[in-house]
Amino acid sequence: MSDILRIAVVLVIIVLLLKRKWGLGPVMALSSAVLALLYLLSPSEYLKALYTATTDRTTINFVAALTLIRIFENVMRKSGTMQKMMDSFRGMVMDRRVLMASMPALIGLLPSMGGALFSAPMVDEASKDIRISAEKKAFINYMFRHPWEFILPLYPGVILTAAITSYPLRDLMLANLPYALCLLIAGSLWGLRGIGRQKEGFRKMSKSGFLSFVPLGAIVIMVIALHLDLSVSLAVVIAGLYLALRYSPRGILESLKEGISWDIIMIIIGVMTFKAVLGFSGAITGISAFFTEKGIPVLPVLFILPFTYGLLTGLTVGFVGGTFPILLGLENTHHIGAVSFAFASGYTGVLLSPVHLCLVLTREYFKAEMAGVYKKTVMACMLIMAAALMEYLIIGHYR
Repeated sequence: MSDILRIAVVLVIIVLLLKRKWGLGPVMALSSAVLALLYLLSPSEYLKALYTATTDRTTINFVAALTLIRIFENVMRKSGTMQKMMDSFRGMVMDRRVLMASMPALIGLLPSMGGALFSAPMVDEASKDIRISAEKKAFINYMFRHPWEFILPLYPGVILTAAITSYPLRDLMLANLPYALCLLIAGSLWGLRGIGRQKEGFRKMSKSGFLSFVPLGAIVIMVIALHLDLSVSLAVVIAGLYLALRYSPRGILESLKEGISWDIIMIIIGVMTFKAVLGFSGAITGISAFFTEKGIPVLPVLFILPFTYGLLTGLTVGFVGGTFPILLGLENTHHIGAVSFAFASGYTGVLLSPVHLCLVLTREYFKAEMAGVYKKTVMACMLIMAAALMEYLIIGHYR
């Protein structure tokens, strides 16, 4: 059986199980075992790959980072700090178009499944007495929520990409920045344009309102400007929040317990084991050789594999964990432009996925026609891929 056929079998298994609502962790663990069987790895070789994956420093750092992100989100939400951020920003906005865009953007700062449903009523409230279609409102809510997943170190997709590719998180965030801007541009062009200026009152931001932005801003500054590890940055900010909010020892212990998720730990171990088995089996070398021998250009592969995965699963960690270990084995993919292009490809698939929870919930809330929302989303995705192609060609030329 050829390398391509074996990998195809594994990819089909992953997609089918995810569509049956299996957790990504068990799916990747099972897929790594199936891959080991297809390549006739001995039990000792498989266990060695599992040991390598679970004890790797990158894996440990990734588990720590995602656990700390959950703790941070929990503290920000339960303390009302996130609500203060939104209330403060709302008082400063003088145009309701900005308010409509800022509500999903602020909610999107903290990762949560189906969080678009949280911001949808705010967009609806901000658009009262304005002549605007349900499709436009749904598109505004959907677009302005999602730029952060390209660049914010609180989202697991970009962190997992850094873990698999070994590129610094800061470099990936900067490389993905144009795609985040594309979503903002798309939301403005095909969502807000044509509404006209809608005046709002102005209220000066209070001291407590300003302070509510400090925790998130501190994390971003420490990661991007100071080049500190994400786990270290999160730990420092969380400790500061515990002190500022006067958490009791019992409250801290409860917060830490709520931050630990065995599902997330399983996802990380499953993905990293899958990557290790690919290396031990020689599958990556075989796939790279196949594409080289057949003369298949690398660019279409960098688009098709992540995009298909994103479209079928609606999960960023799904396309990253399922395809990036394979893509790294191809020639001419060992530069940040190729990794960033593949991430953009996969994420456009996620944005267009009919099983993406944010899209489903947004459309349902506004009772919008899917065709109208989808048409605008397709244009936004085309804008992203145009930027990704330009970046890939420029970085590939000058590297």
